[in-house]
Amino acid sequence: MPRRIPCTAPVRLRTPGRIPGFLKTASVCALIAGLLTPLSVGTARTASAAELTAVNDHCGGQCSDILPPGQNGNATLAQILLNQAFGTQPAHAEDQLGPYANLAKGYPALTNSTINTFFNDASFGVPADQVASTVKPAGRGDVTIVRDKKTGVPHITGTTRYGTEFGAGYAAAEDRLWLMDVFRHVGRGQLTSFAGGAADNQGLEQQFWRNAPYTEADLQAQIDNAVAVNGARGRQALADADAYLAGINAYIDASDSGRYFPGEYVLTGHKDSITNAGSIAHFKITDLVALGSVIGALFGSGGGGEVNNAISLLAAQQKYGVEQGTRVWESFRERNDPEAVLTVHDGKSFPYAAKPENPQGLALPDAGSVVEEPLVYDRTGNAAAPTAATASATAAATAFSSARRGMSNALVVSGDHTASGHPVAVFGPQTGYFAPQLLLLQELQGPGISARGASFAGLSMYVELGRGQDYSWSATTSGQDIIDTYAVELCQDDHHYLYRGACTAMEKIEQKNAWKPTTADNSPAGSYTMRVWRTEYGPVTHRATVGGKKVAYTTLRSSYFHEADSIIGFQMLNDPDYVTGPESFQSAVQHINYTFNWFYADSEHTAYYNSGDNPVRAAGVDAEFPAWAQPAYEWRGWNPATNTASYTPPSQHPNSIDQDYYISWNNKQAQDYATAPWGDGSVHRGNLLETRVKKLVQAGGVTRASLVKAMADAALADLRAEEVLPDLLKVINSSPVTDTAAAAAVSKLQAWLTAGGKRTETTAGSKTYANADAVRILDAWWPLLVKAQFEPGLGAGLYTAFTANLPVDEPPSAAHGPTGAHAGSSFQYGWWSYVDKDLRAVLGEPVKGPLAQKYCGGGSLSACRDALLTTLKEAAGRTAAQVYPGDALCAAGNQWCADSIVQRTLGGIKHGNISWQNRPTYQQVVEFTSHR
Repeated sequence: MPRRIPCTAPVRLRTPGRIPGFLKTASVCALIAGLLTPLSVGTARTASAAELTAVNDHCGGQCSDILPPGQNGNATLAQILLNQAFGTQPAHAEDQLGPYANLAKGYPALTNSTINTFFNDASFGVPADQVASTVKPAGRGDVTIVRDKKTGVPHITGTTRYGTEFGAGYAAAEDRLWLMDVFRHVGRGQLTSFAGGAADNQGLEQQFWRNAPYTEADLQAQIDNAVAVNGARGRQALADADAYLAGINAYIDASDSGRYFPGEYVLTGHKDSITNAGSIAHFKITDLVALGSVIGALFGSGGGGEVNNAISLLAAQQKYGVEQGTRVWESFRERNDPEAVLTVHDGKSFPYAAKPENPQGLALPDAGSVVEEPLVYDRTGNAAAPTAATASATAAATAFSSARRGMSNALVVSGDHTASGHPVAVFGPQTGYFAPQLLLLQELQGPGISARGASFAGLSMYVELGRGQDYSWSATTSGQDIIDTYAVELCQDDHHYLYRGACTAMEKIEQKNAWKPTTADNSPAGSYTMRVWRTEYGPVTHRATVGGKKVAYTTLRSSYFHEADSIIGFQMLNDPDYVTGPESFQSAVQHINYTFNWFYADSEHTAYYNSGDNPVRAAGVDAEFPAWAQPAYEWRGWNPATNTASYTPPSQHPNSIDQDYYISWNNKQAQDYATAPWGDGSVHRGNLLETRVKKLVQAGGVTRASLVKAMADAALADLRAEEVLPDLLKVINSSPVTDTAAAAAVSKLQAWLTAGGKRTETTAGSKTYANADAVRILDAWWPLLVKAQFEPGLGAGLYTAFTANLPVDEPPSAAHGPTGAHAGSSFQYGWWSYVDKDLRAVLGEPVKGPLAQKYCGGGSLSACRDALLTTLKEAAGRTAAQVYPGDALCAAGNQWCADSIVQRTLGGIKHGNISWQNRPTYQQVVEFTSHR
């Protein structure tokens, strides 16, 4: 809903980001004066003194949450222009950004009583004196939307199920209509035609459409299937979705006629600001599937990367021979590393995707024969520019990698170890930083629904992560392998393949996009066609030869054509009559086919469950590599018509109830449970949580404040400094350091390590790091030392192949994650475990699950030391401008800015950058005091 902003001198000035064709600042007020007039038509909210009754809230005021930058993700054209010109913000557009950012320096003094200085009160309801507005959407008598004064979060109460869901859709559109529209077009591969042909837009639509190239009929079929196989709950989900869509569309109609729709529709040419010509398309049920395919691909689809794995295995075998090369490859793969930090740490084993003793059906490519399947054809205009080609390459690399930046973390402590005797949890997803945010907050109260929390915009008919009446839940990305690569043998030509003995035509799916310059995106006109060839075994991703035979490699995902299925699990999580304890919670999340780690806490119990449809593979099939597309090597029970198969039973998924504590930061789930991404070894960012939470549990008396402190402390830690730098310094200090430049660098690094190895400001708002020189040295040194440590032994070819499987480094200043640079989430993937294991081996220390040989200095301590010192001196000599070269936001050499978090703009409102933290975007702090 619009918030009027008077045209007065702004309280604070900010250099506006440029909108191409943006109006001169002097004319902004005159324009806005005219634009504001129609805002009063049909949009006023009536303030009410009535209190939303907080029924059945068992949290006792001890549930909190936060979601930056703010609840309001819609802005009228007038508000966008004011933001661009003066930096002013619509109400509730960024009022959660400051508290979120302030925790970075405020956490050391945190107490239970000050938690809500940095978080919101997440109790049910709104106190009477905190009601900002009360609305009956579309004049309905069966639903009320109350918004609170502090954050503007909608508290939706319905007397009917339909009314409740209608309100959820209406409120979602009030807060995120433009974003929802953007992502329904991303899911269909139509973003450039809708929002403009910028290189980033091209890359975004290519990344997601490649993995889910659905036709409109495919999207509808997924809805029909989800309803058909889930009985009464499936029918209820369809009814809920229909009501939710009706609410969205009611807001579209109201905002269009009242002329308070998001201003981006004008800036992108869909609406005329003067005549109101143009339209905003209503949402339909297939849009929900398109949206779901994007979210699932971003955060809940573990696996893939088998072709890259095959390439690096062949490189290892070429260098060392088959037997030793395989041993080297396996040591770097770390499928089941005994030193890996685990979420389920009570010794229980959950075997999955293990290395078979006698592999069968391997379809390894002939060396040098692999070619990536093109996605984009017939480029014209801006689509043929070098920046477009770069965007396409990045999108392809992301789509084909097993290293999916799922992120998210969780810290959960049993009541046996807390001060109150009740479990405490601090958890949430790291979904990146966007403006507006992908998630939104809401409270839903209606027949069969009682929850508050976060949901993805456009999919918020249920709370997806949050709290119920007496329980809370959250998730982290797990990444176990539900995607396999098959080699289909070609016949007749490049677009026919052998399927069960018959030469079968591939299905060609195309999406043609064209764009022209707009006010929002002045990219020159252009066009292209995205083309995917589909087989029964999934879309084609690569081509190669295997034993001289021409093949196409395809990827088959267990959630492919099942993007809508998880709706049932989320419906259950919102149902207070279904979730009554840890066992029913685990039962609910078993209905979610995304690859997630799920965590639960109530006043008495904690629980954990790993979700996802894990296919049962044929005996001997190695999930790490491509397999022949033949019945003997297919998933057991696989039906290609429905892409269903036999799945491992719930008892074989990592699960637990009332373990002493749980931590998760996308680390290994349990003993013998392999995950698709590389890097689950002796050093993982999960160690940052494990060390801190384990210490708290051993001491006892854990509180909400102490657990938040543990999370916040880990959020500032440089993983390399805390876990690997001691090894590096031990090698270097094995003999006196006589070189003055090297000695000075060592001294700085040691001082930083002694101070805690954190990337933190000297004081809040200083925008200067403490121990800045040491941070700069390590940032420069890490890639140099890794190359010097491993490339001589591995050889350039194998070293390069392994870096394609697992990047060397992921510091805050790197361009990575779903938001690219300035993404916050860091240290998820890197070679820190390899460096740690190898250095300990060279030092003669015990190593469980060592690498196949010693690499640093060829195993010689003195030679290893020389290599480290040489690279250290080189790193110390690099200037800040060389280490942090600058970008559109930051000047070269600005270390703090290079690390800083930016809310990536997906609309017209921009926000300032904040100091780096490595923590969830949406986060809960919960401690329930009673149970039903």
